Amino acid sequence: MQKSAEGIVVAAQCDEGPNMEDRKGTEASTDEGDADRMDEKPEDSRKVAGGTRENTLRERQASAADKENAQPKAEKLMEEVLCRENLMEALKRVRANKGAPGIDGMTVDDLTPYLKTNWTRIRDELLGGTYEPSPVRRVEIPKPDGKGKRKLGIPTVLDRFIQQAILQALTPIFDPHFSENSYGFRPGRSALDAVKKARGHVEAGYRYVVDIDLEKFFDRVNHDVLMARVARRLKDKQLLRLIGNYLRAGIMDDGVVQVREEGTPQGGPLSPLLSNILLDELDKELERRGHRFCRYADDCNIYVKSKAAGERVMESITEFLEKRLRLKINREKSAVDRPWKRKFLGYTMTVNLNPKLKVSPNSLKRAKARIHEIMRKGRGRSVVKVIAELTLYLRGWMNYYRLSQVKSTFEELDEWIRRKLRCILWRQWKKPRTRAKKLIQRGMEKERAFASAYNGRGPWWNAGASHMNEAYPIKWFSQQGLTSLLVEHRRFMSLS
Repeated sequence: MQKSAEGIVVAAQCDEGPNMEDRKGTEASTDEGDADRMDEKPEDSRKVAGGTRENTLRERQASAADKENAQPKAEKLMEEVLCRENLMEALKRVRANKGAPGIDGMTVDDLTPYLKTNWTRIRDELLGGTYEPSPVRRVEIPKPDGKGKRKLGIPTVLDRFIQQAILQALTPIFDPHFSENSYGFRPGRSALDAVKKARGHVEAGYRYVVDIDLEKFFDRVNHDVLMARVARRLKDKQLLRLIGNYLRAGIMDDGVVQVREEGTPQGGPLSPLLSNILLDELDKELERRGHRFCRYADDCNIYVKSKAAGERVMESITEFLEKRLRLKINREKSAVDRPWKRKFLGYTMTVNLNPKLKVSPNSLKRAKARIHEIMRKGRGRSVVKVIAELTLYLRGWMNYYRLSQVKSTFEELDEWIRRKLRCILWRQWKKPRTRAKKLIQRGMEKERAFASAYNGRGPWWNAGASHMNEAYPIKWFSQQGLTSLLVEHRRFMSLS
């Protein structure tokens, strides 16, 4: 970090680290699915001579004291949030993430000079409990499936910086207690880990999935329910008040600030952790019932052995979510079905007893839409430049779908991409005489070149015809730097 950046924070002594408090899992009724029944005997009772007896008062006090010493409550965490090292790391993360300005128009580049001038005042307000977060800026983006729009709330750069500092202090407190079946927005875990786990459940014989879709989850989170769960481990009242203020910060939409009474808008660094804290209660309930499941943020799949069991699980979990967490399930999008008929994090799988992962049809459709968008820019540019931009997208896309075991998807997409690029070339040549000339330059016989150029067919037909395939073969595209998805797929398969 540069010297100028180091001067933005007031040096503060760090505490020894975040403290944690253990808590017992929640208790609720079990459903009648195939899950094995869990042992529900009280922890503080034991069998003696065929009966049970309670621990003595002294034993219970000693046990409680041991737990308290092992995992004391996090009561003075604000000092750790404002610790110099933590703030410097938060500043580094916000700079790296970049992002759009909030309602004040301040950019990431403007943050460091602003903090150099104003940090002492802001720090005093945070410690004194008088800091008020700014309203978030409402932004709507198209949903991946093209149906409707997703609402985002963009905090100011300053609030993103403070939220990031809070996130870094809270993660070591909450994350170790999250379920092993939770994969979203957690250190050392990814969507691909969840996909592999899901495949393992199906391979083990759990060939029905309860696909739960929470309706407008980030907009429907009940603040009281969420804060009650945050307060179970976090005992710093100043920090609890600040988190509550972030939840209640207004939303500016078309210049009008609206009061927010529920929800934790997507867009801030703190929202993913808060969603995991709330939904961890769902995870613990599913574990208590003995279910096999995978959850990534608000996307949860539960795997069972029969449709009847799946329907019972769907009914009981819906009741649990609505009564316990005050969340609503989208019944139109949720379903009990075969895993190969549903998608999970962009993947689906084959019907085999040893199922193979593959790219879901919806994901393939979105990829083609994005490629088409890049191609449309190519009508006025050289194909080489289009290929350069296209390759950046394809490498990222292929890296995410590297777990796919069905090569035909990549083979067909490769062919489609090359045909689109040949179509661009054919359009750019415009006149038949120019097309004939270009084909001759690529080594085609004059008679055939003119016959192909004057065939009267459209660009898409010609792009797939033999004359264009011969003039611009796969080798030519490889020489121009175009990534072959099939080649990349084979490389990933050899590595795995």
